[in-house]
Amino acid sequence: MEILSWVGFSGALFAALLMFTKAGRSVPDKILTGWLSLLAIEFLTSGIDYDIYGTPLLSSSFLLFNPAFFLYIRSLTNSHFRLKWIYVLHLAPFVCFEATAYILKEPYILSDFFNTDSTLWFRYAFSIASLLSWILYNTLSIKMVHQHRIGLPNEFSTIDRYKKLGWLFFVIVSYNLYSLVLVMIGILVILFSGHIQIPYLFNYSALLAMVYILGFYGIRQKMIYQTIYPELPLPRNGKSPVSSGRNDQIRNQLLNYFASEKPYLNPDLSMQMLSDRIQTPKHQITEVLNQDLGKNFFQFVNEYRVAAVKQMLSDRKNPYSIEAIGYECGFNSKSTFFTVFKNLTGLTPMQYREKV
Repeated sequence: MEILSWVGFSGALFAALLMFTKAGRSVPDKILTGWLSLLAIEFLTSGIDYDIYGTPLLSSSFLLFNPAFFLYIRSLTNSHFRLKWIYVLHLAPFVCFEATAYILKEPYILSDFFNTDSTLWFRYAFSIASLLSWILYNTLSIKMVHQHRIGLPNEFSTIDRYKKLGWLFFVIVSYNLYSLVLVMIGILVILFSGHIQIPYLFNYSALLAMVYILGFYGIRQKMIYQTIYPELPLPRNGKSPVSSGRNDQIRNQLLNYFASEKPYLNPDLSMQMLSDRIQTPKHQITEVLNQDLGKNFFQFVNEYRVAAVKQMLSDRKNPYSIEAIGYECGFNSKSTFFTVFKNLTGLTPMQYREKV
């Protein structure tokens, strides 16, 4: 177990240093750097526990992992997120229980967990806090990732893999499965075993795996919302106050802007960029697109791109290759270009060129 502790400490510390030296660090990168640093300290203290006490003390790694994961996801999926000192309070339960475990010298031995002694109150409080932290933060994390993935077509004209946060969704699912398995192992150890440290080994082995996953994907993860914009609040009833006349005005403004300025040629065009250009709140543009035109932002922009591609493919004198035409018309990758084109036309670009 001591070897696992020191391997985890060095791995988490190295991952934190890599995140710290990442070029163009964003707010999520800073949060992940701090999170990995705290995990390194968690592994360090577990190694010291063995040297001093000969057994691990009660660990509150759940109370660290849950809020840190929540804050990291929120910083990635919320374009208006900014670091505030008040967010440190999310780590208050972790610090309190960690410090109390050292003051009481409470060992991590599940077979004695429910023994009636002077520290039973602490173990009960620790169990309840860990369970509530897991339920609350994981529910919020899953909800944020789900809403983010659903909202992508109304925010971006190009949906790259890093925007989908598939790896985070995988981590959430894996983490919850690991937590359920840990609870079941703990129950079995309490009921049928003596002094055994399988849950402790399982806990820190899984935590070490999470360190490697977070370090690997965290370094590769790009900032989804490149700029922090002032938030335009919705009305209290959650509905846009756009009248039918205003809807017509926004729709005509959109169509005229796309016809004259051709913003769809920019592969990085986003709803926020469009909102800034035509000086109209995002929720009003979204309402006009969804209700008046029956499309989301992604469909609306890419229909213009496909129309531009079709026009260039129909020109026999056009010297560009099919891939070059796709890039010229606003697509940022061959796979996205071919997928969107076939979804809208039923043909591949090559089939369309041969047909016309």
